[in-house]
Amino acid sequence: MAIRIGGVTIPPEKRIEIALTYIYGIGQTTASKILDSLKINKNIRTKDLTGEDENKLREYIQKNFKIEGDLKREVLGNIKRLKEIKCYRGLRHEKRLPSRGQRTKTNSRTVRGNVRITLLSGRKTSAQKT
Repeated sequence: MAIRIGGVTIPPEKRIEIALTYIYGIGQTTASKILDSLKINKNIRTKDLTGEDENKLREYIQKNFKIEGDLKREVLGNIKRLKEIKCYRGLRHEKRLPSRGQRTKTNSRTVRGNVRITLLSGRKTSAQKT
C-alpha cells in the first residue's frame, strides 16, 4: 500500500530517501536529515516500511517542515510582496525575466519562453527564383 504524506503519494518501489523528494519542499539533503533523526535506514524501500515508521515519518514532517500547499502559498506571497513594493526583483518577476542576475542576451529561454530568432525569420521571400 502506498504511503501518503502531505497529500502526496510516495512511490512504493523507490528507496525511502529518494521517495521523500517527491514532496514539494523536501530535497535529498533534507530527506537524509529526516531519516537520520528518526533512525530509519535510508536504503529500505518505501513498501517495506513498518506502520510505526510510516506514522513517525508523517508526524515528524508535518510538525517540522512547511511542505506542498503551505510552502507554495508562502513563496507566491513573497513574490507578490516584491511586486507590490516595486523592488528590482519584483519588477523582474512582473516582466517575466530572470531575477537572480543571470544574463539575458543569451540563455534566458526558459524564463522568456522558447523564442528563437533566426537569420531568415523576418525576411520576405523573393518573387522569383534566380
